Amino acid sequence: MNPNQPVTKTVVCPNCGGKSIYAPSNLFRPFCSERCKSMDLGAWASEGFRLQAEAPPDDQVYGDAKLQ
Repeated sequence: MNPNQPVTKTVVCPNCGGKSIYAPSNLFRPFCSERCKSMDLGAWASEGFRLQAEAPPDDQVYGDAKLQ
């Protein structure tokens, strides 16, 4: 291994689980491709990534009660 040559770091693509080059040469990092990046963005836009939470009762005001 040449010490002057930069080490290529690979990471796991958050979408497909494949190998992804984590370097400025990969415009889609940390994703492996434009397709994986677009699929992840689509999931966010359609609220596919959500935390489960209980909705407040209908008679309760939304938001922080201290600010009401």
